[in-house]
Order: sequence, then C-alpha cells, then structure tokens
Amino acid sequence: MKKIDPTVLKETGYIATMVLIFSLALQSVFLIIGKWDYTVLTGNLLGFVAAVGNFFLMGLSVQSSLGKEEKDAKSLMKVSQSLRLLLIFVIALIGYLVPVFNTIAVLIPLLFPRIAVALRPVFMKNK
Repeated sequence: MKKIDPTVLKETGYIATMVLIFSLALQSVFLIIGKWDYTVLTGNLLGFVAAVGNFFLMGLSVQSSLGKEEKDAKSLMKVSQSLRLLLIFVIALIGYLVPVFNTIAVLIPLLFPRIAVALRPVFMKNK
C-alpha cells in the first residue's frame, strides 16, 4: 500500500474541520427551530463521515493518478468519481430508509465540503 501524501492528509483535515464547524451550526439551527432530536445527531454524523470520507477517497484517487499516463489517469479518476457517487447515493438512501437518521441532517453535510473549498481562499489570503 502506498503512503498517503501529506497534502491529502492536510486538505482532508481542513475539510473535516470545516464540515465539523458547519455540522455544529446545523445542529444549532435544528435546536433553535425546535426540531432537534437524536436522529438529527445520528444523521449529521452519517453525513459527516460520508462527506469527509468522499473527499479523502478523492484525494487518494488524485494521488494515485499522478504517476500514471494521461489516459490511464483520466480513466482512474472517472471510475473513482463514479464509485464515490454510488457510495454517496447508497449513504443517502440509508439515511432516508433507516428511521434512526434524519434525512435532511444526512444530506446537508454532503454539501459542506464544496462550501469549505469555496471558502478556502478567504483563509489562505494571508499566505
């Protein structure tokens, strides 16, 4: 097994931190509107694991594709994206079908990495 590149770990750590902050805000919103129960917490945890895990797997795919020919790298990235999308779909389906999870609390954290990536330049402005 290949060693995980420090950049993949660093960026995954950033995403995990931001998703955690956004997840705490999500919990607060549910609490403020009076809709919080344990399913919101479990759903948020499932969404957190899915979002951060998806980003980490993407990072590993990018790392693996760097040493390959362009055609092979494109193929690897397409397969990786398809499998990760399938995994996200299965997790969303589980979040919908299993009553221990709040569906909205599962789905919303899946958007958090995208927001975190968009906000990254704001935090990197000084560097």
